[in-house]
Amino acid sequence: MLLNTIKPAPGSTKAAKRVGRGIGSGYGKTCGRGHKGQKSRSGGYRKVGFEGGQMPIQRRLPKVGFNSAKKRLSAEVRLNELTALSADVITLDVLIAANIVPAFTKRVKVILSGEIATAVKLDGVLATPGAAKAIEAAGGSVA
Repeated sequence: MLLNTIKPAPGSTKAAKRVGRGIGSGYGKTCGRGHKGQKSRSGGYRKVGFEGGQMPIQRRLPKVGFNSAKKRLSAEVRLNELTALSADVITLDVLIAANIVPAFTKRVKVILSGEIATAVKLDGVLATPGAAKAIEAAGGSVA
């Protein structure tokens, strides 16, 4: 194969529409744009969602909901998920390595859900008041 013989596959490319090249081309004079009007002019087109001056649907309907930017960066962990971990000190890196929380997580909170029997120490991980009591009752600590 030579570099000067490389061509695209047959039928994969389409010849460009050559406008303004005489009546015989089929795209002479008005160049396929019809006569007059906004769409015949260069740069003339309506904005997306424009409804001819009527109030557009995206402005007629009320705004609903809220997407928190922090939601992607924070995660919750149940108490019973902590028992599966072999580490004594549970940090954010330990939880990410065990695939309990996503890799881009910046803030983790332990919630009171399930039981915990083993003593664990939380370091740099938040806990709800109920979860903190349960961890301390099992012999662990929350830093």
